Amino acid sequence: MDELNRMSVAEMRAAEKHPIIVILDDVRSMHNVGSVFRTCDGFAVAAVYLCGYTPQPPHRDIHKTALGATETVYWKHFATVTDAIAQCRADGYKVYAVEQVHNSISLEQFSAGPEDKTALIFGNEVSGVNEEAIQQCEGCIEIPQWGAKHSLNISIAAGVVLWEMVRCNGSMA
Repeated sequence: MDELNRMSVAEMRAAEKHPIIVILDDVRSMHNVGSVFRTCDGFAVAAVYLCGYTPQPPHRDIHKTALGATETVYWKHFATVTDAIAQCRADGYKVYAVEQVHNSISLEQFSAGPEDKTALIFGNEVSGVNEEAIQQCEGCIEIPQWGAKHSLNISIAAGVVLWEMVRCNGSMA
């Protein structure tokens, strides 16, 4: 582990973060939640907000995929996604849903600067981001897809969107 130059939990908690909050709304799968935590750790995301019936740590099924990331990524639970959106707005974040809707912004066209505070809502595995939340967003970001399903697992979608945001909006190095 020393050769990989990995930070300790305390060092990671204190490290600089990208000004991105990931909001998970009514996500059912503990494995998806754990995978998103692990991805957020990998991209040094500021926080994960868990809403509604999204499972919360500690739980062995979340830990199974998070591999300790629930200890390095700040997280908070909100009763509703509306509460999480209000908190993000109060903290100066612009909120976007990751969803396929009319007039969505294709991911490669989305632009946010390295100092812009951005919150991203990922919704339920079957029904997506709910309409009430979408109405409260600045817009929706859509991942371009060419296959028959036009659908990605939420943990995969989070990885794709976070990579593109970090890649295009500057690194902290």
